[in-house]
Formats: sequence, C-alpha cells, structure tokens
Amino acid sequence: MTAAIVIPARLQSTRLPGKLLLDLAGKTVLQRTYEQALKARRAAEVIVATDSEEIAAHAATFGARAVMTRADHQSGTERVAEAAPAVAAAMIVNIQGDEPCIEPGHIDALIETHERAGCFASTLACPFPDDLDPADPAAVKAVLGRPIASLPNSFEAIYFTRALAPYPRDGAGAFHLHVGAYAFSRDALMRFAKSPPGRLEGIEKLEQLRILELGEKIAVRVVSSAARGIDTKADLEAARRNFAR
Repeated sequence: MTAAIVIPARLQSTRLPGKLLLDLAGKTVLQRTYEQALKARRAAEVIVATDSEEIAAHAATFGARAVMTRADHQSGTERVAEAAPAVAAAMIVNIQGDEPCIEPGHIDALIETHERAGCFASTLACPFPDDLDPADPAAVKAVLGRPIASLPNSFEAIYFTRALAPYPRDGAGAFHLHVGAYAFSRDALMRFAKSPPGRLEGIEKLEQLRILELGEKIAVRVVSSAARGIDTKADLEAARRNFAR
C-alpha cells in the first residue's frame, strides 16, 4: 500500500503561538519536522497542509509543497483530510508539524503497523521518558489494551487522556506517552473528517478520541523512545538543548 505524509501546519497555536516558525538550531520547527518525514523509507511523498500564506511561503523556501486549506478546522486530522486529494497514496500519514525530533524509522513502523493491523487508524506511543512527569496534562497518555496478533509491540488502544492513567493505585505505574502521528486509509480519514467531534474529544481536546467514540479501533505501535512534541516554551527549550548536544 502506498503511503503519503501530510503535515498539518497551523500558524497560531493555543499554548505557543507561531511555534512552527520558531528557530530550532538554525531551522524552524516545521522545517525540522518536514526533513525528518522525508527520511521515512515507506512514504512516497511529503506535503504541508496549512491555512497560512506565511507558512506556505516558508515551506517553499525549503522545497516543500504546501496545500492551502480552510482556517476553521477543529483538528489537524481534519486539515489533513482536506489536503488528501492532493496526493495519490492509499494510506495517509498525519505527522503533526510540531514533531521535529520524530524518528523516520518510527514513521516506517507506523506505516507497517497500519498495513497489517486492520484497524481504523494507527498511531505511536513510547514508555514515559524519565524526565517527563506523567501527571503533566500536556503529556498525553495512551492506555493500551490487548496485543495485536502477529505484530511486534502493537496493541489496541483503550483510551487516550491528559489524566494520570492507568491510575497507579499501589504507587507504581507503567505509562505510555502518545506520539503525534497517525495513519489512515483514505476512506477512514474521510469518515473521520465528516463525523462531528465527540463528547470525550470535546472534554479532553484530543482528536483521536473521536475514533474511539465512533466505535472504531486504533492500533498503537510502541517504540522504544520518542522526543516529546513542541507544545510549550519548555518543550522548545528542551528540543534546543537536544540539538545542541
């Protein structure tokens, strides 16, 4: 199955406005994300989907093709769905524009999982990093269910939450950090975009909950580690320290 990566790139974000155009070791956050996506071996194409002429012009400076989309989308995946007709691939991979440290091999693992899992969508998670507090609501937790047969390190998602879950009643917990990447078939992506936001999605402000509320399954590929996306000023500074090393 051919796959294309679409990077939703909104200029104004709630917690860190204009973050995709901020400097990260000599390049913008968006350019870093795009260049990592280009390295994925299983993806035939990478494009940027944006509602911002400024971002589209910036994307052109580093050779990215940008597709203009509406400004009123409620989620990045809705923006990806609008841009999907611009690519010919049967599988659409949504890599959030604020994931400048995403590993290309993890994108390939996500594509492999979606090809074989037979779920509505697939995503990534990793064990919680030691330097990140699971109680931080900006660090989204993936709650994993039963393993998916014949797929390495892959599980059905039970839930995604900003809360501390599963709750460590006895004092010790095993948490998984959600990574901002999704894979869909074209049909599933369009169904997602046409469905209204769900109740839980509205409460947690997590778009992936819409899929679970539709009664569909999400496959989660667990990778060994992953850098956190850029949501806050502290995240940006941490990423800058990582690049400096």
